Amino acid sequence: MSICATASRALGEPLAGTAATARTWLLIEQPGPWGAKALTSSRLDPGLGGRLEEAARGTGVRLALVRRPGRTEPTSTRRVFAAHVVPGQGWVYEASTDDPERLLNLDLKELGAGNAASFAGEDSALSGTPYTGAPLVCVCANGKRDRCCALLGRPLAAELHAAGTEGLWEVTHLGGHRFSPTLLVLPYGYAYGRADAALALAAQRAAASGRVLLGGNRGRSVWERPEQAAELAVRAESGEERAEALTVRTLPPGEDPAVHRVRVDHGDGRRWTADVVRTVTEDARPESCGAAPVVAARFEVVRLTAEAPSR
Repeated sequence: MSICATASRALGEPLAGTAATARTWLLIEQPGPWGAKALTSSRLDPGLGGRLEEAARGTGVRLALVRRPGRTEPTSTRRVFAAHVVPGQGWVYEASTDDPERLLNLDLKELGAGNAASFAGEDSALSGTPYTGAPLVCVCANGKRDRCCALLGRPLAAELHAAGTEGLWEVTHLGGHRFSPTLLVLPYGYAYGRADAALALAAQRAAASGRVLLGGNRGRSVWERPEQAAELAVRAESGEERAEALTVRTLPPGEDPAVHRVRVDHGDGRRWTADVVRTVTEDARPESCGAAPVVAARFEVVRLTAEAPSR
């Protein structure tokens, strides 16, 4: 069976524009083993997991299970995190519950839109409160989904745990097994790939000071993948590290409908237009372990044009 991460590294597959997309992340603590589709194959009631998946469809909310690294015991009380990652509108709340059925009372459409009312406050489904701890570092470690996440992700989580890293969780699925070890850093929602402990800690320190790390960055989940690639290209050219400095939007197509035209705006008035194209790799490689090799699609910025500052 193939090791998809080894093949991806060998081919030099770029990371930019590969992050999973979500406006809001809903992370539910679930100790113990996880199956390939963890929400319906773990010690969480599978009926509940299935109903949550259905409720989240089309809302902009991405669901995942989390657990502490290492061997964990079953618990009657689980923590739940909700993080909205839209620039300038972001928030992270946490809650604890001993009745996971209460998760069904969350209005996921409202959470996806950035309204935390159904999660936070005394009258909410979970009475959540603002999260004030260290930035959350979620390392993908679900070996049943892809063995790279077990062989590479779990040792990284264990190393960070041994170092006393606060805000650390293992998570079920972040997409892109072939970029293992992968991790998500909240509150800003940037995903990183081919990570080691030094990169994970640097990304957490950056988030704690309102910045983003460029190395190993796959993109910010709030944006679609062509937009992720454009934003990271602007950061690479401008040296901008502040997480909230840039906003991104897709423009109407130009003469060539195959080119994604993306506008990146800086808070100081600077702006760029990126032409992003979907290309296909020449060399086939497996997208996950055990899968047949395929040619992969990626998004590449072929032109980045700085424009006059807006007034």
